[in-house]
Amino acid sequence: MPNVMQKPHHARRRGILLLTAAMVVGLGLPPPTLAADPDPAVVPIRGFYDALLAVMKQADQLGVRGRYDKLAPVIRSTFDLAAMTRIAVGPEWTTIPPEQQTALLDSFARMTIATYANRFNGYSGETFEVDPEVLTRSTGRVVRTRLLRSKEEPVTLNYLMRGTGDSWKIVDVYLSGTISELATQRSEFGAILKSGGPAALIESLHQQIEKLMKKA
Repeated sequence: MPNVMQKPHHARRRGILLLTAAMVVGLGLPPPTLAADPDPAVVPIRGFYDALLAVMKQADQLGVRGRYDKLAPVIRSTFDLAAMTRIAVGPEWTTIPPEQQTALLDSFARMTIATYANRFNGYSGETFEVDPEVLTRSTGRVVRTRLLRSKEEPVTLNYLMRGTGDSWKIVDVYLSGTISELATQRSEFGAILKSGGPAALIESLHQQIEKLMKKA
């Protein structure tokens, strides 16, 4: 006959755990370490990728115009489009009349959004991998990411972020990890400015937007 006064095994084990916890508190030991908060430069990239994946999964239903409308708010809040426009135009920016600067800012922003709406036009199980460890540079912080695709090599996409405190925005994208998208655009824009001035660059951006927004 079992001894009814004997504590069941699970009750004794619970008592030991409670006693151990009490001893830890009594000794003043620190509580278990919690996961560190992500670097503030990483947070907007994760939010951008969440929005991008959601649009990719609805790509066919949305169409290019629908994808543009869905992506526009998150791109405008994640990218420093004004700074990117000035960098892409280069030193000539300060010589351009204010009304044409405004037109360039608007056209560059719309072209950037249209590029993503056109480029991410479907979903086949892709995922984005974001490295929580950022690289600190004199020009800002670099967030390293990869686009993972089934049966294909991953695509490295790194972002140069600038900001302070908890407010960080993208100011450049490095394709394949090293190729600056702004450097490429600056070369293209410079050639157009040299041959036709700001008006020609504005017209070129309008043509690119129109081409990107056409259905494939």
